[in-house]
Amino acid sequence: MQHIARKRFGQNFLQDKGIITAIINAANIKETDTVIEIGPGLGALTMPLLQRVNHLHVIEIDKDIIEYLRKLPNQNQIDIHDGDVLRFDFNSIAGKKKIIGNLPYNISTPLLFKLSDYVDNIIDMHFMLQKEVVERICALPNSKDYGRLSVILQYFFDMEKIIDVPPAAFEPAPKVDSAVVRMIPDVGRIGIVDDINEFSRLLTKAFAMRRKTLRNNLKGIVSDEEMAQVGIDANLRPEDINPQNYVLLSNLLHEKTQNKG
Repeated sequence: MQHIARKRFGQNFLQDKGIITAIINAANIKETDTVIEIGPGLGALTMPLLQRVNHLHVIEIDKDIIEYLRKLPNQNQIDIHDGDVLRFDFNSIAGKKKIIGNLPYNISTPLLFKLSDYVDNIIDMHFMLQKEVVERICALPNSKDYGRLSVILQYFFDMEKIIDVPPAAFEPAPKVDSAVVRMIPDVGRIGIVDDINEFSRLLTKAFAMRRKTLRNNLKGIVSDEEMAQVGIDANLRPEDINPQNYVLLSNLLHEKTQNKG
């Protein structure tokens, strides 16, 4: 199929067969797995997935590509979900799911946040993302890439970068390097927060100004003494704090709010 990549959909079609095989092998798909592919495009991952799984769900927004997918010879194996993945209810597909995809880079961050709402029904996820985003979400404390995105996603998932992918692997070639990340739900690995919305708001404020200390960023919200209670030095910058300590701080603030009420 001749298809002009549409910038508004963030389309860059994976072409490198070696990379495609490496992604499929990394996902370790079994024939009875419930598998969802996000953004199948011209079928680079779709076709080899259909050789491994009895049934495949795909989510696609581009009407021309949907028509192309409907003409594939394996129609009895595919359910095509037509629409915006950011509006899709992943619980509408029964069972524990494995999710895979070459994600549109322009929606990758909000999509990862959305998927965190479905962790109870996800086995694992393997995504092609902008390399910079993969490095940020997998980053550890005391590094330039570590930030709010790192902490909030590490609360929900155990993550690792598994494959680096150069621009030449795509058509058209993006202007950035890419990478594949494995994300396995593991809520509790850094502790359990009492209120996930309060946790998110705390991280937004803590990382609002990276060059300032936590004392400055959280002024009027939490005292030096309260930070010390959960092992945090108020003189440190936000990127110097472990995810576990942010969980403890969030819970301390939640308890303080509840006591006031």
